[in-house]
Amino acid sequence: MNQSTPPAWPQTERDGGRSGPTGAAVPPRQLGRRLGRPFFAREVTVVARDLLGLVLVEHTADGDVGVRLTEVEAYAGRDDPASHAFRRPTARNAVMFGPAGHLYTYFVYGMHWCANIVTGPDGDASAVLLRAGEVVLGQDIAQARRPAVSRTPLLARGPAGLATVLGLGRDASGKDLCGAVGRWEVFEGVPVPADRIAAGPRVGVAAAAERPLRFWDAGSPSVSVYRADGRVRRRVPGG
Repeated sequence: MNQSTPPAWPQTERDGGRSGPTGAAVPPRQLGRRLGRPFFAREVTVVARDLLGLVLVEHTADGDVGVRLTEVEAYAGRDDPASHAFRRPTARNAVMFGPAGHLYTYFVYGMHWCANIVTGPDGDASAVLLRAGEVVLGQDIAQARRPAVSRTPLLARGPAGLATVLGLGRDASGKDLCGAVGRWEVFEGVPVPADRIAAGPRVGVAAAAERPLRFWDAGSPSVSVYRADGRVRRRVPGG
């Protein structure tokens, strides 16, 4: 997907317009179209790349919070030993087995929540971990949720930071991004040009560590710092 080619998947009309330049605040009526289930029901690496530049919005009583996605990781279910769904369905990972377009959240290290979006056909159990983004709506709300972060580009950096900014915790797991308008939705925003998308190993994953399944916007300051020297060995589980 690129900026010159219209998306090929069906979408739901929502307010029209396009989002602004990278890192700029986006008026609520210029988010573009809301994405429907066919977008998410595709192969996980295709969805992962296409999620870059899209805007995940949380509707709150105090206003909307929106994050333009700049870094993600693909987890290919039963074909991926780093995936939570690699061995079998459990009560924890059941949402990963479909349908696509649902949120899957989990608690990690006894401290943080991380969020994934389920992809692929039913039973595929693939998902995309949301690693980082830029706050483009509701910066005051985002800042209040992360008061210790002084630099705006860092508000939604890292899976835990992004989840905190968007209110993605225990209650978010299993929520449908594609049904009747709910608390969270995904809008088309402005996709990242293909020549600005980088790929490499996933962060902190021991199993299948060589697979280049992390994708990011090389032009965004919000992208996580990756230590390629191999000293980071704590596993950040993904979808």
